[in-house]
Amino acid sequence: MSEHKACELLKAQFPEAVRGVTEFRGETTVAVEKGQLKAVMRFLKESEATRYDLLVDFAGVDLGSATPRFKVAYLLHSMRFNNRLRIETRVAEGAELETVSDIWKSADWMEREVYDMFGIGFSGHPDLRRILLPDDFAGHPLRKDFPLKGLDFEKPFPVCLEEEKGNRIDA
Repeated sequence: MSEHKACELLKAQFPEAVRGVTEFRGETTVAVEKGQLKAVMRFLKESEATRYDLLVDFAGVDLGSATPRFKVAYLLHSMRFNNRLRIETRVAEGAELETVSDIWKSADWMEREVYDMFGIGFSGHPDLRRILLPDDFAGHPLRKDFPLKGLDFEKPFPVCLEEEKGNRIDA
């Protein structure tokens, strides 16, 4: 088991939420039940014993044929205690996670990126829409079932092709 202080606090405060704790190369990861994620995250930020005041990164992972299909990982940092903690949760295709953008403002755009690339929704998000791809783009490119050459490789972005030709230096 991990000697990370936050792990023991989480197990005591949320015994039904903590699904497991792993440690790899000095990094601690806590697997959390999806329904308890928001409460766990709020506790980690607001508790005087943890004070994870910085959401460093946020990522989605498509596990392919696993059930539930997706994993979402949050990398937190405590400036006061100078330590990191990774929180992971699993989410089924078509299901949503609660937003943490009201806890950490930086989650706003990170959640939009995960939504855009994987199609994972975040309930309560203030502006959940595509951020990297055009609004009319079909599909989610980082899913394992997305075609490697796109949906229509012959015409990837017909609107952009003519604009790109005019903006080239060598044109």
